[in-house]
Amino acid sequence: MVRVMEKQFLFTRYPSSPVKVSHVDHLVLTVKSIPKTINFYTSVLGMEEVTFKGNRKALSFGQQKFNLHQLGQEFEPKAKQPTAGSADLCLITTTPLTAVAAHLKMCGVEIEEGPVERSGAVGAITSLYFRDPDSNLIEVSNYNQPIKDSS
Repeated sequence: MVRVMEKQFLFTRYPSSPVKVSHVDHLVLTVKSIPKTINFYTSVLGMEEVTFKGNRKALSFGQQKFNLHQLGQEFEPKAKQPTAGSADLCLITTTPLTAVAAHLKMCGVEIEEGPVERSGAVGAITSLYFRDPDSNLIEVSNYNQPIKDSS
């Protein structure tokens, strides 16, 4: 009989860490179709398609990017359980959400929720929620553009 034991990681809690993370450089989206994903993010969200080492694909915006992994053909190393549709992302835009909503409608993208007020990393945000072709939840938000009271 073979017994498999899971590794247990024990971390000593220190009062402070010498590691200071400044920002996110990139994250990986595992997707069912790289071409469909590129089409969605470039046409709906204005991201730029990037090809890099080994003909790999990414979506660039600001000073960040999403590297794209084809489901079942992921680049190593990879997440332990790469899954299409498991992401929940919040993207910040300076575009007014009324214009974002109009563009989403024109692109045939259904808004699931919003505009709603939420808490962002550095303050209050106003957000719209919708899904990409893999059903990842995408939140597009503005800082300093609260919902106007129509009463």
